[in-house]
Amino acid sequence: MFIGHFAVGFGAKKLAPRVSLGTLILAVEFVDFLFPLFVLLSLEALRVDPGNTKVVPFDFFRYPFTHSLATGIGWGLLLGLAYFALRRNGRGATVVGLAVVSHWVLDWITHRPDMPLWPGGPKVGLGLWNSVAGTVAVEGAMFVLGVALYLTVTRARDRIGTWALWTLVGLLVLLYAMNIASPPPTNVENFAWVGLAAWLFVPWGYWIDRHREVRSVAQ
Repeated sequence: MFIGHFAVGFGAKKLAPRVSLGTLILAVEFVDFLFPLFVLLSLEALRVDPGNTKVVPFDFFRYPFTHSLATGIGWGLLLGLAYFALRRNGRGATVVGLAVVSHWVLDWITHRPDMPLWPGGPKVGLGLWNSVAGTVAVEGAMFVLGVALYLTVTRARDRIGTWALWTLVGLLVLLYAMNIASPPPTNVENFAWVGLAAWLFVPWGYWIDRHREVRSVAQ
């Protein structure tokens, strides 16, 4: 998934209004933020494989540290505990931790059986990516709902709070459409370097929330 993960980040604001959107984006995309770095360091690997699924032209044949269920839970505990140590917000820490783990659950739905339960363990996946229409319908609906939930919790303090949000939403939709319609990348290294640029969405999320306020009393 792509915008489906961001949908969880937006929607999670409903459960933990005091947690910044930047932190929630970091949580839901954390393992995908690490994956390109691990590929460049040869700790994990994928290959360009057009036709592997109808949506994504990659064979994710080795990514035990970022995309196994066991390590996903570990990363979730790590980020959740780190958030609690910094903010002393138990509810927020729980939501952050679960947001990290949600990444594996959503990838399990979309990937073919290449998602390990633990490093070296059995691989599972329901294969939604074998249907372009199904993938777009599910992720699109999730994204609309996630943004709608975010809007029920926050309101703009100023124009930046409005335009920064909707520019991010529009960019995510555009990138999603381009990912589906564009030809496969020429090599894995290019994919990895482009993937590292996704870290920029984290400070963008913090910027948005600095110009928005919670509509009700923070939990």
